[in-house]
Amino acid sequence: MPFSRLFGKKDKEYIEIETEETVEEFVQQIVELPVASIVPNRYQPRTVFDSSKIEELARTIRIHGVIQPIVVREYEPEKFEIIAGERRFRAVSSLDWDTIPAIVQNLTDDEVAAIALIENLQREELTPIEEAKAYQSLLDMQEVTQEALAQRVGKSQSAIANKLRLLRLPEVAQQAVLDKQISERHGRSLLVLETEEQQVDILAKIIENKWNVKETEQQIQALITEPESKPKKMKPKRQAISRDVRIAVNTIKQSITMVKDNGMDLQMEEEESDDYYQITIQIPKQKAK
Repeated sequence: MPFSRLFGKKDKEYIEIETEETVEEFVQQIVELPVASIVPNRYQPRTVFDSSKIEELARTIRIHGVIQPIVVREYEPEKFEIIAGERRFRAVSSLDWDTIPAIVQNLTDDEVAAIALIENLQREELTPIEEAKAYQSLLDMQEVTQEALAQRVGKSQSAIANKLRLLRLPEVAQQAVLDKQISERHGRSLLVLETEEQQVDILAKIIENKWNVKETEQQIQALITEPESKPKKMKPKRQAISRDVRIAVNTIKQSITMVKDNGMDLQMEEEESDDYYQITIQIPKQKAK
């Protein structure tokens, strides 16, 4: 996907090599920049770089050179920020080379963040948490809906939503996904639990017992249904009231109702035990005139 499509701009703002003319234009824009004048992309979604892969790339660059220039923008006079190509920049830096081939582009913060995300998505190198944070960043900066973002990055809306849900996990669980101690599916399973305490407790058990996703889901389901499996406390059964007692109680209640209807404010309380049925009546004294 051309990066310019993310912003509805013409392709000339980000070079695509299709003809000899564009090849020549592309070559003319390549400049050698001092490595010391370049800083990493502040919107880089990837926080974990595989050092062994950087070393492997450095060995290739030492032999063949930098075949594809990095892309940067000038954020201060003679100071540049990487837009795309941070792995190449890290590899060249490890070789202690003075310069690196680059193309300078004039892009906004939103465009830089989107390009960094797309570059990594196309290489499928982001962890689920890094991807989720990148999506959230784009949603906040560009003020678009999940559906619009999904169209721009070539993902389904449900895929975007599932990634964003991971950000509801406790920090320790997010770090576990980031460190690949648990999978994305493990993380989504933890979201079923209501409290952070439960999530952290199950997380520790996943790592300790090396539970797979199915085992994790079974343990979570058992935890959720455990309270329901406990026997409920039964209320003590009351002894049945005989017909004669019911008649007596109803007669007393009717009498109290008649007295109330004549204007006297009576207070009645009922209490039932195994041995008797008690009715307490409070009759207020008339006030002295």
